Amino acid sequence: MEDFHVAKFIETRGDELGLFAIYDGHLGDSVPAYLQKHLLTNILKEGRGGSTAVTAILINGRKLWIANVGDSRAVLSKGGQAIQMSVDHEPNTERGIIETKGGFVSNMPGDVPRVNGQLAVSRAFGDKSLKSHLRSDPDTRNADIDLETDLLILASDGLWKVMENQEAVDIARKFRDPQRAAKQLAVEALDRDSKDDISCIVVRFRG
Repeated sequence: MEDFHVAKFIETRGDELGLFAIYDGHLGDSVPAYLQKHLLTNILKEGRGGSTAVTAILINGRKLWIANVGDSRAVLSKGGQAIQMSVDHEPNTERGIIETKGGFVSNMPGDVPRVNGQLAVSRAFGDKSLKSHLRSDPDTRNADIDLETDLLILASDGLWKVMENQEAVDIARKFRDPQRAAKQLAVEALDRDSKDDISCIVVRFRG
């Protein structure tokens, strides 16, 4: 398990900011520990590991910004309908860019596509050995939080490999307590025999 998550509210310049993020580390557990201590400062100096990330900033409970690098995902629920707010950065999807940078995408039988036969995502930060062939720029989206907005789910790919967006929303909406909802999603992913790291944050909106 190489994940690390952030979920907190802070006050700054008269605004309330909700900060939520999941970092899915790979190639070593130094990355999540380093993130916890240094909040991404100088991460590229730290060993051979790397990470994907999905982050959300909620401004005064009214405006939501999402950014992601890699295959951790953000899903918003409006009136119970799942809306994917992030982009899964998969090697086959961005094969042309990887090859332009001098890398390659392997497609071995029984395995997922991998950059240079190693990494199963086309965007990440860190990963010194693959840095020249990867992108680290995030995709971003934003949404207004209205009365129909139920909840937000952030989760690493261990959840999404075994669960569709709408399934996750349907499960999470059964619980008023967001921590119980997040725990239930993780339990369900385990019950479905997920083999990857599973981290989940559920944010409930007041409506």
